Amino acid sequence: MEEADWSQMRNDERGLTAVIEFLSAFTLFLMILTAFMSLAQLEMGSNDTEIDQVDQAVVSGLDRLTSSSGWFVPSDGGDGFDHANSTKDWHMQSAAALEKGRVQTGLMENNQLDMQRVSALSNVTLASFSQGLGLDEDLTAFLRISIHASNDDSRIGLILFQGGADLNSARMASTASSTVRAGSELVLITLEVHDANRGNENLLLTEVMARPISGGPEWIEVYNDNAFATSLYGWSFNTSSKSTSNEVLLQQGVISGHSVALFTGSLTTQEQGNASQMFDLGQYGLLGTGSMNLLDDGDGIVELRFTRPGQINPVTYSKAEWG
Repeated sequence: MEEADWSQMRNDERGLTAVIEFLSAFTLFLMILTAFMSLAQLEMGSNDTEIDQVDQAVVSGLDRLTSSSGWFVPSDGGDGFDHANSTKDWHMQSAAALEKGRVQTGLMENNQLDMQRVSALSNVTLASFSQGLGLDEDLTAFLRISIHASNDDSRIGLILFQGGADLNSARMASTASSTVRAGSELVLITLEVHDANRGNENLLLTEVMARPISGGPEWIEVYNDNAFATSLYGWSFNTSSKSTSNEVLLQQGVISGHSVALFTGSLTTQEQGNASQMFDLGQYGLLGTGSMNLLDDGDGIVELRFTRPGQINPVTYSKAEWG
């Protein structure tokens, strides 16, 4: 009887030992699994943080658009800013002044959407707009403003402004919307923030005058196909014919959104027509006037090119040929 009890006790001890070993192994497994999940969560967390930053940026940017009238600080003529002459009337400034200064494009006046400010967005480059919203340099924006509700059904859905960087090349993006009042109508403002390039490469060469009437200046017409303004920095013209070739790299100037600019051989004798801006290329010897004929009357090519930041070779975006 005692021997049977002793055998039973040994079996119980072995069973208990097996249970303890199993629990120890299981506990170790759980510790390893927890550590692995923590590492996985840590790596996922960096991506989540990056997306959270974009989410925060779009909310903050939309708030800047819809909570104030904005402001403008002009350039001091050098590398600094003239803070003493800052103003909330940024919408009254020219495209050239806005490009040289610092602007935050608030759209509200007296708790209403100010249509003058909406129209003035066409004088602001995408880079200046994004900077004014406080976006990091690796982020950019796309803005859409449309009629959301109106007593006139035909106006519902009408686009008041739409422009910005192409979302197709973005790796991550976030969108925020807000409804504001404009008179008796409700207007929907939608802001998209993403990590695509801020480049606004939307200039099109639309017409070339190589044989002007009555000895007038030669000219080139360019259209900005984006709602935001486009800086001319990095853009260039190349003219060529059977006998000559010339190129001018533009260092300054701005073309307003959805507008036409004339590049002419003489500002003093050039008729402006429907152009919103005119630029003198006669000083660079690219275009002539009167008896100075710099574009070949018989045949020639004019190319509009853009050199992206950090690159050497320009890309041709538009070309005109004759002859």
